[in-house]
Amino acid sequence: MPGGHAWHDGRWTAADAASVLRIPTRDDHKYSRGVVTLLTGSPAYPGAAVLAVEGAWRAGIGMVRWVGEPGVGRLVLQSRPETVLGPGRTDAVVVGSGIDGRTRGGELTARLENALRFPAVIDAGALDLAPRAKAPAIVTPHDGELAEVRIPLGLGVDDITVDPLEPRLHGGLRERILVVRETAVALGSVVLLKGAETIVATPGGWYTVVDAGTPWLAAAGTGDVLAGVIGSVLATAAARNRDGLDVEELGPIAATGAWLHGTAGRIAAGPGRPITALDVAHALPDAFLEAHA
Repeated sequence: MPGGHAWHDGRWTAADAASVLRIPTRDDHKYSRGVVTLLTGSPAYPGAAVLAVEGAWRAGIGMVRWVGEPGVGRLVLQSRPETVLGPGRTDAVVVGSGIDGRTRGGELTARLENALRFPAVIDAGALDLAPRAKAPAIVTPHDGELAEVRIPLGLGVDDITVDPLEPRLHGGLRERILVVRETAVALGSVVLLKGAETIVATPGGWYTVVDAGTPWLAAAGTGDVLAGVIGSVLATAAARNRDGLDVEELGPIAATGAWLHGTAGRIAAGPGRPITALDVAHALPDAFLEAHA
């Protein structure tokens, strides 16, 4: 099992998350705490860039870079002026959030592919590029996006009216776990299927379920925050593993990011109040604290 993490009836716990999350020491500096670069957002969906950056900053990273359209970059800086715009030294990348994979141009596609030489979180409009990753990666589809990952692997077709994947995804937790596990094996990357019970699986057969969240997380933008959170946890781990991360090590990293995000959502919702994606991001420090309580 990756990282030697204890197994708790298949559920990822606060103790598991604490074993992955790193608390800085007096010897740390911003680079030793990790640098994550985000290629997220677009003129059509600029908020995704802001939300992913917010999620990354509040999950314990040393530095966040953002790369994209200048107009979107101005919004990022208005929200988080600590962010560095433009490419540079990095430990991990987050790609695809707030990007339309069906309309993106060749130049953007090439930029996204080039980023996949680093450990990566692959989301939304970059999911179809997951098979081209040159480094260990975590893909983060929801149910409606999972076919984008599976079709390039020969696990589905996109020109039929009846989707054979849909009944499997509605076949209960056991069947959903099987779908995620077979996708991870075929892809050779970690697959995180978002949902009320988020499932994480590695190519080696390891899997876990994260149910730390709240139904109030079913809101626009929360997935962008999640991508940034996982990217932050991934970059922090990569910064202290200069020999490189094995793809199996990314399973606990992805599960921990999902646990942080779900716990932040629960904290933000409190007794049951409506929340926004930014509310979730702002509660991440409290979730981090709860992992180490």
